[in-house]
Amino acid sequence: MIEYIEKKYIQKNSVEKRDYQINLANQAIHENCIVVLPTGLGKTTIALHVISEFLLKESGVILFLAPTRVLVNQHFDFLKKNLTFDDIVLITGEDSVEKRKDLWSSRIICATPEVARNDMNHNVVKSQQFHLVIFDEVHRTTGDYAYSSIAEHFENSSTRLLGMTATLPSEQEKATEILTRLQISTVAERNEDSPDVKPYIQETNTEWINVELPPELKSIQKLLKSALDERYDLLQKNGLPLNNQQSLSSLLRLRPFVLSKSRKSAKPLFSGIRIHYALNILEAHGITPFLEFCKRAQAKKGVGVKDLFEVDPNFTKALSLAKEAQSNGIEHSKIPKLKEILNSVPGKALIFTSYRDSVNMIHSQLNEMGISAGILIGKAGDTGLKQKKQIEVVQKFRDGEFQVLVATRVGEEGLDIAEVNQVIFYDNVPSSIRFIQRRGRTGRKDTGKLVVLIAKDTIDETYYWIGKRKITAAKSMGSKMTKVLEKNKDPSVKTGLDAFI
Repeated sequence: MIEYIEKKYIQKNSVEKRDYQINLANQAIHENCIVVLPTGLGKTTIALHVISEFLLKESGVILFLAPTRVLVNQHFDFLKKNLTFDDIVLITGEDSVEKRKDLWSSRIICATPEVARNDMNHNVVKSQQFHLVIFDEVHRTTGDYAYSSIAEHFENSSTRLLGMTATLPSEQEKATEILTRLQISTVAERNEDSPDVKPYIQETNTEWINVELPPELKSIQKLLKSALDERYDLLQKNGLPLNNQQSLSSLLRLRPFVLSKSRKSAKPLFSGIRIHYALNILEAHGITPFLEFCKRAQAKKGVGVKDLFEVDPNFTKALSLAKEAQSNGIEHSKIPKLKEILNSVPGKALIFTSYRDSVNMIHSQLNEMGISAGILIGKAGDTGLKQKKQIEVVQKFRDGEFQVLVATRVGEEGLDIAEVNQVIFYDNVPSSIRFIQRRGRTGRKDTGKLVVLIAKDTIDETYYWIGKRKITAAKSMGSKMTKVLEKNKDPSVKTGLDAFI
């Protein structure tokens, strides 16, 4: 028999009582805290517990932040459904300044971080009015992301800050930056092996499926690698410190040096970067995304573009072969494999891919196969989906209007669709956070299935090993951060980033 929470401001018989949620919430009530909990185990419910406690106080506004409009809307609906408190509003950048001024006076506010940052920076709203601020997907609080500048408004304030995530970053510097920016005192963590969590864990079966590139793609791949080798030879002749690394990241790191001290290397460097991107897209995504990337790169012009697209025999031949393959209906060997996978598991499926061109191509191919599919992409650019449309697409998927949802990164974080039977990675990602976020979209109510497609001898395999290493590192990050925080409570011990030195 299910036991429900009985608490002021929480609807009766609406929220299941789970000890781990209550214990994690109790930590977050009393000090600035990051809750680390696997996806599907109710981080939003923990936020609900904390919110209900702060509502018992007579005043003070509660701000609930999430990175996307889809996710903010999801939290707004959850709070409206499970709280007996009516003064809950939703604020996004689509609201006018005048309307936002009025909405900021509400007691509970769900908002996107960009609008909260901008309104705080322009004094549309004062940070002093907030007694509790919740940062969902708190792993984003690094660099110049909006969460970072919002956190600055609460330096040395008494406002309670709560971060929530399925995983901390695998890099110590990034994890420490998050804790420092948000003045975190404690990391409240559970994982799949925690005794109080185990009864609620749904198994997710992971399958790594290897595919061979079609002969046509292998021919193009060989030409692109030859074009790339020529650039590396030129850069090494010019004395650039490449350390025998043929990677995109190694070339990107050279940009400041080349622009300031080795201008003659600019053409081979920037051409090499473009070839790397083109090669990665071809290997992991297929012919059409490759050609679309090349079309945009050529239109942008820039250093070395004419040389690459009009003169280089390897690259121009690769483009010619790709156009011929496209006219013959060749894309990537992952496409027929997708149909096979989708037909093998009944129910809803979520396909993740990193590029919009890939989303469009997969969507078109699925429709040709007679598989009903929808698209979920970000709002940027002429082809983007406005936030309202994103919410509509997710709802249609929930309602069963189509069987498959093809999504970019916008669908990775927090998307709660209980009936998703399987998640498919069309491309692999070299990020522990993104891997865990993607995987967490299945296995929420029942056993889930995760399928990762890997093209042999391509960037997919490289990303597999990088991701594996980072996931291992991320698993221990919570306990490492806890030890650092405990040391930091001793005033004689170094704090922040210095604690690692």
